[in-house]
Amino acid sequence: MIPDNSYDIIVVGAGPAGSTAAMYAAQRGMSVLLIDKKKDIGTPLQCGGFLPHYETLRELVPNAELPYTLEEIPGSCIHTSTSYQRFIAPDGMSKGFHVNADAIDRRRFDKHLARLAGKAGAQLLVGTNVLEVDGTELLMDGAFGEFDVKAKIIIGADGPNSIVAKANNMLRDADPMGTGTAFEYELSGVDVDREAVEMYFGKDYVPGGYAWIISQGGDTANIGVGIREAMFEQHMCARDYLEKFMYEHPIASGKLEGASVVSVVAGLVPVGGAPKVTATKDTVIAGDAAGHIIATNGGGISTAMVGGRIAGETAADHLEGKCKLTEYDRRWREQMGLEIKTAVYTRKLMDKLMLSDRLMSAAIRMISPEQMKAIQCGQLPDAVKKSLLKLNVGLS
Repeated sequence: MIPDNSYDIIVVGAGPAGSTAAMYAAQRGMSVLLIDKKKDIGTPLQCGGFLPHYETLRELVPNAELPYTLEEIPGSCIHTSTSYQRFIAPDGMSKGFHVNADAIDRRRFDKHLARLAGKAGAQLLVGTNVLEVDGTELLMDGAFGEFDVKAKIIIGADGPNSIVAKANNMLRDADPMGTGTAFEYELSGVDVDREAVEMYFGKDYVPGGYAWIISQGGDTANIGVGIREAMFEQHMCARDYLEKFMYEHPIASGKLEGASVVSVVAGLVPVGGAPKVTATKDTVIAGDAAGHIIATNGGGISTAMVGGRIAGETAADHLEGKCKLTEYDRRWREQMGLEIKTAVYTRKLMDKLMLSDRLMSAAIRMISPEQMKAIQCGQLPDAVKKSLLKLNVGLS
């Protein structure tokens, strides 16, 4: 497929943020080119797919206008549904709360969103890398050849190491604790709780982070660790911690005994918050590129899609003469900026506690299920904040 010489909008990255942006812009009659470096959208998989149901997402980001695609998810894109989230403290004590969610098949879900963008009128170009960004002119090369394509607006939805963000000096703070590594196995032959998502803590298995077990239905599951490289012990990597969790954790290892690894998934997770600037006169960034992540749980599908919708709509508004493109920055922060900022603050409070099994266990015992759910949603009740600050003082 050979692209045209110019478009109203070029969207770089066909993940949840990029495809959503392309769809909303194309629905407004804009000419849109959606490009992705992957030859097969959604493959290879780079992160898991835990997605709370629509009503829970409304609690997560109550001021956001959620894309309708978060409510209308095809059954073919869902591995299974869960109704409970359980925290397992380092001392083995567990506590949880009810939350309805789906384990999403990200390969199918990402393709589904890209197809909707194409159906809306966006032109798709897969297997294509952006080699250079010069204003709104992109030099691209890949499966269909080398192209030099211009646009009126560029939307960068190209992940944590966004080339679009870098070219426009829209970078996150250089904080070694601000980027995590998610390393996962998809397993078969497991015997796990199909109704619950489990999160495990303990400095011997995931220092400064957590491990998870998410059923994908039947005897399959996704297990993984979310950890910052700054926390790695010498000669250890994310895979080493996942292996240790899988085979040595006193609770998890029994559930995973005899399992077979059918897929390996790895990716970066920007948990340090958003850059100070996410829009210029002709370029915006969304999704992981813009730090649209709830840092307390690493979840970013829904917030990426909210950011994508705002990016696509603001780009269309700008081209119709209704606003400056920089209005995008105010719009997304108004809809979900507080939750993202609060989650980063809470994550920093928890970072020190997670280096002490004793204090982390105490924190989980102290927090009520309702408060635990609030923290997962990027909120920080005053009572919890005071208690966490006291525990941190005790650690210093």
